[in-house]
Amino acid sequence: MSTPADDPLEPLSRERSHLASSRAALRAMREDVESLDISDVTANWVNAEVLARQIDERIKALADLSDTPLFFGRLDYLHAPGAEQAEGAEGERFYIGRRHVHDHDGDPMVIDWRAPVSQPFYRASKKDPLDVSLRRRFGYTRGEITAYEDEHLSDPAEAARTSKLLQQEIERPRVGPMRDIVATIQPEQDEIVRSGLGGTVCVQGGPGTGKTAVGLHRVAYLLYAHRERLARTGTLVIGPNRSFLHYIEQVLPALGELTVQQATVDDLVAGTVEVRGTDDASAATVKGDARMAEVLRRAVLSHVTPPTEPVVVVRGSRRWRVPAYELEDIVRELQGRGIRYGAAREALPQRIAHAVLVQMERSGEAPDDRVQDAVARNAAVKAAVKQIWPPVDPAKLVLRLLTDADFLAAHADGVLTGDEQKTILWAKPARSVKSARFSSADAVLVDEATDLVQRTHSLGHVVLDEAQDLSPMQYRAVGRRCTTGSATVLGDLAQGTTPWATRSWDEALAHLGKSEGVVEELTAGFRVPTDVIAYASRLLPHIAPGLAPVASVRENPGFFDLRASTGTAEVVAACEELLRNEGSTGLIAADARIPAIAEALSAAGIGHLAPGEETTEETRLTLVPASLAKGLEYDYVVLDEPQAVVDGEPDERTGLRRLYVALTRAVSGLIVTHSAPLPTQLAG
Repeated sequence: MSTPADDPLEPLSRERSHLASSRAALRAMREDVESLDISDVTANWVNAEVLARQIDERIKALADLSDTPLFFGRLDYLHAPGAEQAEGAEGERFYIGRRHVHDHDGDPMVIDWRAPVSQPFYRASKKDPLDVSLRRRFGYTRGEITAYEDEHLSDPAEAARTSKLLQQEIERPRVGPMRDIVATIQPEQDEIVRSGLGGTVCVQGGPGTGKTAVGLHRVAYLLYAHRERLARTGTLVIGPNRSFLHYIEQVLPALGELTVQQATVDDLVAGTVEVRGTDDASAATVKGDARMAEVLRRAVLSHVTPPTEPVVVVRGSRRWRVPAYELEDIVRELQGRGIRYGAAREALPQRIAHAVLVQMERSGEAPDDRVQDAVARNAAVKAAVKQIWPPVDPAKLVLRLLTDADFLAAHADGVLTGDEQKTILWAKPARSVKSARFSSADAVLVDEATDLVQRTHSLGHVVLDEAQDLSPMQYRAVGRRCTTGSATVLGDLAQGTTPWATRSWDEALAHLGKSEGVVEELTAGFRVPTDVIAYASRLLPHIAPGLAPVASVRENPGFFDLRASTGTAEVVAACEELLRNEGSTGLIAADARIPAIAEALSAAGIGHLAPGEETTEETRLTLVPASLAKGLEYDYVVLDEPQAVVDGEPDERTGLRRLYVALTRAVSGLIVTHSAPLPTQLAG
C-alpha cells in the first residue's frame, strides 16, 4: 500500500516491479511458516498433530501459482478509506488479488479481493465512483504483466467505456479444469457473493451467467468473513456428478481455500445402504415425492406400542410399581414433544425411573441421580422400553415398505394412491438388507428414515449446484445437512432434465427447509456467444415458458454453423477443424452414439478424453455423452445429431431440455452436425 504519486518509472515497469516484490514477500511469508518450531508449544501429541496439520494447510494456501496472477487490479482512492474526506486529505493505493500479501513490516502489498476495501473494484462506476479516482486492470501472459487499462472514475471529462481487458479475460481460451472469475466478477454477481452467512440465497441463472462460479466465490467470501464459525461447523459443495466436481475442484484452492468438502447427493446418503439397483422413471418419481416423508414418518412411529402392563422395579426388599396408565401418559407426552424417535427412546427409561423416584420420595427415601440412573438400567425397565419403544433399523424399515404390500398400504393410506404403491413395490422381495438391490432413490428414503430416528449433523453452509434436477426427497436430504446453517442454491429451471425436475424455486426452497430464502436471477451471459445463445433460446418457450432468455454481453458474436452430414465423417472433420484453434473442444452426442463416434475418432488418429479428465496441450478434445454435459464448458463444441439427443430421453420436454444444455456449452464457437431433421422447435 502506498500513496498515489507521479512514478519515476514507466507505469508498466513499475507494476512489474511491484509484482516481483509481492511474489518475494509471499515467498517470505511461506518460509516463515515453514520455519515454525512447534516442539515446545504443544501439550501432547494430539495438539501437535492438529497444529502440524494447520501449518501444512497454511503452507499450501501460501503457494505461489506461477501461471496465476498474484494481483489483477489496482484501486487509487481519493481519500484514505475510513478517514474524514477533508480537502487535501491524501488517498491510498491498493493492489487487489486472490490473497493477502504483506511485507516484512506487516504492511499490505496485495489486498485480498474479499476485503471491504476491495469491494469498489467490482462495484464502482462512473455514476457512483465510491471515492475511487482510478481503477486499473492488468493483462497477463503466463503470469507476467503485459498490459494495463485505466478508468478514471472520478474524472467527469472521461466517458464510461467497456473494458477490453475484461472482455479478453472472459473470452480467454479454456484448457483444463474450471478457473476462478475473481478478476471479472460483475456488480450483480458481487452482490450475491458478498451476501451474509445468515441467509439462504437461490440463484436462477441461464447458461453462461456464471452461477456456479458465483456460488464457489460466495463460499470463499464466507470463509473469509466468518472463518472461525465455519471452521467449527464446516462447508460443503454438492454437485450433480463426479465429472462436474472434478471440473470445479481447483477453483477454491486457487483462492487459498483448502478445507471445503465436495460431494454428490448420492455421496451424502452413501453410508445408509449399498446402491446396486436402479429404478424406472415412474418408480423414481414416486420415491422422490415429498409425500414419502409422511409415509416414512408413519412407519417409524408405528413401532411404538401402547403399554398394557405395569413396570415393577425391585430394589432390595422394596417393589416399586409404575401402572400402565402412567406409562401411557409418559409415552403420549414423549410423542407430543415431536423429538426424534431415537431420542424419545433414550428418554423413556429415564422418565420411568423418575416416576419410581417420585414414589421413593413420597415413602420418605432421599434418592439421588445415581439411584435414578440405576433404576433406568434395571432389567424390568429395559424390558418395558424394548416392548413399548423398540429400536428401529432404517434400512430394514425401508426394505419392508418396498416389499410388504400390506405394511406399505397401512402407512401410505390417503398419501399414495394404489397405483403409486404398486409402482414402488419390488417385484422380487429381497431376503435381507445385505442382499437387497437398493437404488439411489431408496438410499435417500433410508437417509430420511435415519433422520427420523436420529438427527443428522448440520453444517454451517452448503452450496447446491445444478439444483433443478433434484427430487423433493433429495432436497430434504440436503436440507438436513444445513438445518442450523444456510445454503446457496444454484440452477436453471430450463436445464431440468429429470422427470421430477424442479418446477419453481419457491417450491424447491420449501423442500430444502429454507422457505425464507431469497431468489436472485442472473440474466447477463458472459460465457456463451451471442449467436449460440440466441439459437439455443428458441427452445425456451417449449421447455420453460416465461423464463427470461440470457442476454449475451460478449462483444464477439462467436462462431456458429449448422451442417448437414451423412455420418461420422463430417463429425470427425468438424472436430479437426475446431482443434486448429487455441483452447478446448468438446464433442457432445447422445449417449447411445458415443461408442460409434469414439471408434471413428480413434480411426482418424484423434485422441480424446472422457468428461472430468483434464485436457492438455496435446489432447484437447473431450467426448461427452449428452447426459454428462451439464455444468461443463469448452471453447469450441461440436454437437452431433440434436434429434438423437432429444430421443434419448423418456419424454420430449426432458429431451429438449437436454438439447438446450448441450447447445450452450460453447464459449467461442459451435458446430451442429445432423443427418436427421432438426427438432421443429429449433426452426427460426
